[in-house]
Amino acid sequence: MSFPPLLQPERLAEVGVFGGSGFYSLLEGETRQVSVQTPYGAPSDAFTVGGIGGVRVAFLPRHGTHHRIPPHAINYRANLWAMASLGVTRVIAPSAAGSLQSDVRPGDFVICDQLVDRTYCREQTFYDGPRVTHISFADPYCPDLRQHAVGAARGQGVTVHDRGTVVVVQGPRFSTRAESRWYSNQGWQVINMTQYPEAALARELELCYVNISLITDYDAGLEGVADIEPVTVDEVVRVMRRNNDRVRQVIHNLVPLIATRERTCPCASALQYAVVS
Repeated sequence: MSFPPLLQPERLAEVGVFGGSGFYSLLEGETRQVSVQTPYGAPSDAFTVGGIGGVRVAFLPRHGTHHRIPPHAINYRANLWAMASLGVTRVIAPSAAGSLQSDVRPGDFVICDQLVDRTYCREQTFYDGPRVTHISFADPYCPDLRQHAVGAARGQGVTVHDRGTVVVVQGPRFSTRAESRWYSNQGWQVINMTQYPEAALARELELCYVNISLITDYDAGLEGVADIEPVTVDEVVRVMRRNNDRVRQVIHNLVPLIATRERTCPCASALQYAVVS
């Protein structure tokens, strides 16, 4: 397949949201289920299309219903291609994440501006040849969406870090202490399992993409801090449930801010100088 064979977008939605089991009540009013077939296989699940503040939004549970797909097995290409085929041009991608620094605490939000890829064996491009494409990825997240996401979080009184580097690990296991210490010593703030290749694929489709990291834990613990132990699933779920309402409200505030604005960011023309001719 030489390039993403995008269908004529159906214009069913303007904004896309990835999320998990805590976000099924995200949309307002009447909703509809939409199944999308893609050249890359099936997305994680059917989309729920509804409204937020008068804006049409397509919601997809990244891990499928009941969290049945582990991070390394998500069909990221199908998920992003399906979003674009529905007419989405802006993607909001909340995710649970661990902290690598003591000043980034559980319950905080981080609007990441950089990422480091430590994954492997994931389908990470739509361009496998013969059309060769090299997108610019120096700044992986949309600067405009990031600015508005920070404002929406602060408007809710959330403790939000307006930038941060996320290291994306393969999963599904958590880090060893040595790995976590290495990431922390690099000065990186956040650790997650799903931000890559999701962000890169969005850029290849010229979609604006922003991550909202909800910090749930301190990864492999903090050395020298006796009462902070390595992360467990129970702890992640507990913090997520306690903060899901805040994440939903930030998204509700963010969607109307971004949907009607003209796209002047680099994301909208990412392919202009990326194709080798």
